[in-house]
Amino acid sequence: MRLPVQSLAGAAVLAVVVAAIGLGAQAFAEPYYQRLTFTFLVNLIAVIGLQVFMGNSNVTNLGHVSFMGIGAYVVAILAAPVAIKQSALATAPFGLGTISLAVPVAVVAALVVTLAIAFLVGLMLVRQTGIPATIATLALLVIVHVVLLNWVDLTRGPRAFYGIPIKATLGWATVCAIGAIVIARLFRDSRWGLQLRASSENVAAASAMGVRIRRLRLAAWMLSALLMGVAGVLFALFVGTISPKSFYFDLTFLTLAMLILGGTRSVTGAVVGAIVVTLGFETMRFLENGPELLSFKLPQMFGLTGFFLGAVIVLFMALRPEGLVGDDEVDEIWRRRQRRLSPALKASLEAD
Repeated sequence: MRLPVQSLAGAAVLAVVVAAIGLGAQAFAEPYYQRLTFTFLVNLIAVIGLQVFMGNSNVTNLGHVSFMGIGAYVVAILAAPVAIKQSALATAPFGLGTISLAVPVAVVAALVVTLAIAFLVGLMLVRQTGIPATIATLALLVIVHVVLLNWVDLTRGPRAFYGIPIKATLGWATVCAIGAIVIARLFRDSRWGLQLRASSENVAAASAMGVRIRRLRLAAWMLSALLMGVAGVLFALFVGTISPKSFYFDLTFLTLAMLILGGTRSVTGAVVGAIVVTLGFETMRFLENGPELLSFKLPQMFGLTGFFLGAVIVLFMALRPEGLVGDDEVDEIWRRRQRRLSPALKASLEAD
């Protein structure tokens, strides 16, 4: 188990990179690129949330985006003005169409509801392992989507839910992303995180050593859901309009591609994967529209972004399943490099 100071040092390096991206965009970028940066930060929080559970427990999670949707819809329902609810949610149950909470209160309530649902689901999920657990997470994603799509009186169903107060800023997204990095890194290097990662390698051996695997998985599941809820709340309070399709398979595969490319076992991998896939995704989106490059008009290639995400997932799982970073964190990579350079530097000085 690493000392907290070492973990914080590694998290600080990643935090500096994220802060430079977020604050730099806020200070110098045009509105379009500020919006793109905000989306990147929200996706980064979601990827880190996915890494907390999937990376430490080695259980593939296909339902993580459902908690993002729950957080987004709860804060939207609670914080939307009554005047808008009178037309959009005139028949809302539990009297929700007649109340409007302050945004901070609505945010806290949304995270509490997200955690409560995650706890109930987690009690059942942690009893499963391997493929059954993965199927259970997929079932969760489908169930939440069906509820959001069909509970018309509360969520407006397939229609967009509008009128959400736009209170989130690029600065707040940057702060939340940095907080997610620190929390995920401290959990990974904690005694709980170490035991959970050890149990993912050999469940029987970990159980024989007294590791409470179900309790550790539940803790990671809850922490993952909390971070996903934060991402959903930020998304809703920045965009101002949400719909069920915003939290379904497209976002699921996008965040999975980010984590798989960077490396599921490390927080550094989550950050690297989010940056690389975001750049690649936006490049593919640019090429989809058939731009003109060097006086040459490229043809329109619709579906290029989907092909890119699919290629990332398939190729990395086949050729480099550990991802770009593998199990290493940025501080571990630096220390290993220093150890390799020290003998060479010493030999060079002796030769001189």
